[in-house]
Amino acid sequence: MELNVSSKALTNTKLPCFAATPTTNTLLNPSKSLTLASHHPLPRVPLSLSSTDPLKPRKVTAMAAGSSRDLEMSNLTALSPLDGRYWGKVKDLASSMSEFGLIYFRVLVEIKWLLKLSRIADVTEVPSFSKEAEAYLQAIIDGFSVDDALEVKKIEKVLEFFHFACTSEDINNLSHGLMLREALSSVILPSMDELIKSISLMAKEFAHVPMLSRTHGQPASPTTLGKEMAIFAVRLSEERRYLAETKIKGKFAGAVGNYNAHVSAYPNIDWPHVADEFVTSLGLTFNPYVTQIEPHDYMARLFNTISQFNNILIDFDRDIWSYISLGYFKQITKAGEIGSSTMPHKVNPIDFENSEGNLGKANAELTFLSMKLPVSRMQRDLTDSTVLRNMGGALGHSLLAYKSAIQGIKKLQVNEARLKEDLDQTWEVLAEPIQTVMRRYGVPEPYEKLKELTRGRAVNEESIREFIKGLDLPEEAKSQLLKLTPHTYVGAAAALALAVDEALHL
Repeated sequence: MELNVSSKALTNTKLPCFAATPTTNTLLNPSKSLTLASHHPLPRVPLSLSSTDPLKPRKVTAMAAGSSRDLEMSNLTALSPLDGRYWGKVKDLASSMSEFGLIYFRVLVEIKWLLKLSRIADVTEVPSFSKEAEAYLQAIIDGFSVDDALEVKKIEKVLEFFHFACTSEDINNLSHGLMLREALSSVILPSMDELIKSISLMAKEFAHVPMLSRTHGQPASPTTLGKEMAIFAVRLSEERRYLAETKIKGKFAGAVGNYNAHVSAYPNIDWPHVADEFVTSLGLTFNPYVTQIEPHDYMARLFNTISQFNNILIDFDRDIWSYISLGYFKQITKAGEIGSSTMPHKVNPIDFENSEGNLGKANAELTFLSMKLPVSRMQRDLTDSTVLRNMGGALGHSLLAYKSAIQGIKKLQVNEARLKEDLDQTWEVLAEPIQTVMRRYGVPEPYEKLKELTRGRAVNEESIREFIKGLDLPEEAKSQLLKLTPHTYVGAAAALALAVDEALHL
């Protein structure tokens, strides 16, 4: 798209130029969910890893841009596996959480601020723009490309009124907020939702499949496989709700948060109100009490919530791993897929192991971010600046873990025969309901009598039924106990599993 706007159409002859006209062959995808106050959809771009520069220290010869070998080389020489081996699974985050994303949102904020100033009558140095001029500026945002980002990096300064009454941190904090908002709404939350829905489907599908519980690793009162899955779906959805409700904040109050320069230049303008309007117009929550920086408390809350979501998923991954180890699940392999490099009979639970490993890596970074970012000396130091550039890595490893878990779930097949076998061999779990009924009807020393029957001795269907028949209980109570089996002693587990959707927060 060539923007052929005549200079005569612009009422402001000092309209800034980025020295690169946006082009359509790299237009950002307009399908993003975040929409600004102007109702222009926030665009996206799929980034390419091709490079034309050799890696000098290792003397790697550069391939022709765009070639498959060039992409392969980029994968092999990437410092982070997110930008190499796992690029295909995490690339959706690149448009918002990369250096390109930061530059894009900086340009967006600066243009939006210039437009805001142009609508304040007292700021005469920035007259009102014509519709054509505003459209031109908006087109820079909508058509922003990788080439434009490279050009911006070459520009050392822009016209003075792009930066009037704001510091670089005013621009940066809003850019970081928009980066996070976009990454969450477009990538992270949808992936969390897909994961939660996958687990909730397991809950409903396996609601009536009885399973031996294992408290402390020992046989315990039976449950159903579906109910155990429902627990994880609900726990994860709770953290997902907290994450979605986290207010992403922004400031625009100048060098130390007091609008010092603003008031000096234009004392009659209500600058806190202007800043509030501007920040909220970007879809962020205005923070009026700040220093030079927005203090990042919301980021700490956000990262802690993601970390807790990840902790719950680690718990899920380990449980599924254990169920696979017990034979409760079989794994369906794809044609040509290797289950084990040396043992053909094995199908290793690699998806859940991959998920767990990446969750650990993500949480290490998320914990550091949440602890470091709210701490800044006096009115600000620069330690947050370099740290904020690592947000993409923490989210990238989280995203990779979510996708690995989803992939692993799709391969699972319940082995009901194995589940039945375990239940058939653990009739001692009926000691709990028998003891409870004995207490109800005043049978003396119920715990001691059951302990004598079950502890250290083989217990089977015959011995349990003989014990029940010998109890001094009403015939109706005795009849109910005799009907119990480890397969039917599951309480309300099935009902809880089937009702899981009512408890989800999506």
